[in-house]
Amino acid sequence: MTGGNNFSTKKEESMSRFSELRDLLGTFEKDFIKFYEKGNKSAGTRVRKHMNELKRKAQDIRKEIQEIKIKAKEAEGGA
Repeated sequence: MTGGNNFSTKKEESMSRFSELRDLLGTFEKDFIKFYEKGNKSAGTRVRKHMNELKRKAQDIRKEIQEIKIKAKEAEGGA
């Protein structure tokens, strides 16, 4: 069953993407605390940088999802 393996691979890939986002967010925590709780302005600059990184990562994932949907639709015969 090739389809089963393909589904398994997609599931693993999706969890990998989710893990990447979770890990990325985890790296932001200290700077969020420093800025929001302690008022550290330099940490605020780093938070903004982190948020741009998150935005880029989210956009990459959105593009990937769209590509997967298009390929699936083509595989179904354009239905």
